[in-house]
Amino acid sequence: MLEKRLVVEEELAVARRKLEEVDHEMRRLEKLRSDADEAAQSIRNQLESLRMEWQGLKVNLENVQNQLSEASFDITAVLEAMPEEANELEWEKTLEKITNRITRLGAINLAAIDEYKQQAERKTYLDAQNEDLSTALETLENAIRKIDRETRTRFKETFDKVNNGLQELFPRVFGGGHAYLELTGDDLLDTGVAIMARPPGKRNSTIHLLSGGEKALTAIALVFSIFQLNPAPFCMLDEVDAPLDDANVSRYSKLVEEMSAKVQFIFITHNKIAMEMAKQLMGVTMHEAGVSRLVSVDVEEAVELAVM
Repeated sequence: MLEKRLVVEEELAVARRKLEEVDHEMRRLEKLRSDADEAAQSIRNQLESLRMEWQGLKVNLENVQNQLSEASFDITAVLEAMPEEANELEWEKTLEKITNRITRLGAINLAAIDEYKQQAERKTYLDAQNEDLSTALETLENAIRKIDRETRTRFKETFDKVNNGLQELFPRVFGGGHAYLELTGDDLLDTGVAIMARPPGKRNSTIHLLSGGEKALTAIALVFSIFQLNPAPFCMLDEVDAPLDDANVSRYSKLVEEMSAKVQFIFITHNKIAMEMAKQLMGVTMHEAGVSRLVSVDVEEAVELAVM
């Protein structure tokens, strides 16, 4: 009985395995059936969608055919003339834009053709004027750039020459010291010029911090350095030596005497030292109250008379 029991249990296990395999196969087939149903339903939906789309296209085709018939167009000729890259959406957008532009134009103006001719002639005239103005503007801008370039070059050259002359004359006027010109900006067209002076025994500073006599001597050195660069026929000095002491008047007088070889000086002074260097003296006297009279003296003739 035990042996039979073992045989029966083994057959039962085999039967159970077969049952499980059958169940597994049934589930697989059921899944396949379900997937097939879903695919069939999807195909039915697509078919229905295509059927509806086909109906819509059929209606559109009939409408287009009716429109072409009303406009006296042949569908075959239209299709042959249509470019290969034609796109319905792009053409619809273009058509919409054109329609909007036509709508914005409003009612038809029969006088628009004549008005267009007049405006076209005016536009041609204005274009010619604009071209002339543009050409003139370009010419002016080129001239301005050329002038600016030449101005910068000439200003820098003149500045350097005047600066060198000031550095040479300042020690001669003061008996020592140092002075120079300094640009206050980077752009040579807009920059200012500052005078930096250091008389003997003083620290370097601007001309505004000097005394009256020192300012006068510094100004004399600057003016004479400019005269050396481009001398004028005449130079008038009005009591320049008034704030100077005798030693500085002597230096000033010597410098004027040296410069008189190139420039004719007319100077007003009350200083005897400055008068001594003059070759011609013109004095103003008042012998009677309210009556002025000029008295001229030729220094060389006066010296000859004194020697005789």
